Amino acid sequence: MAQITGGCLCGRVRYTLSGEPALSAICHCRNCQRYTGSAFEAVVAFPSAAVNVQGELKTYEDKGDSGKAVYRRFCPNCGSGIVAEAEALPGLTLILAGGFDDPAQFTPAVEVFCSSAQPWVHAGGERKQFPRMPG
Repeated sequence: MAQITGGCLCGRVRYTLSGEPALSAICHCRNCQRYTGSAFEAVVAFPSAAVNVQGELKTYEDKGDSGKAVYRRFCPNCGSGIVAEAEALPGLTLILAGGFDDPAQFTPAVEVFCSSAQPWVHAGGERKQFPRMPG
């Protein structure tokens, strides 16, 4: 991945990601399910300096499994989730892969919180799966 572009549903928020991601994952935790309104959240983590967001974002302060804050940022107009910053992952910004202009650029390396995965979801692929967040 050299450069990735994306944005929200209404187009008021756009972003560019540069370089290589630090990690890519599918998260099955209940908070991600509720936040996305789906069975999981597909995320890619980039060093924060490699993430350039244009447009206004609103922030919801959530708590992760670690008890530390997760700042979920979204478009205030259409509600699309854009990025998250987790105190447990300093220096990284998590980008929701569903907003990529070309979502086929996303390839998850791991699945986390599989203990809360919905029984009807089978993401497929040969990736490591963890019942919770690996330590």
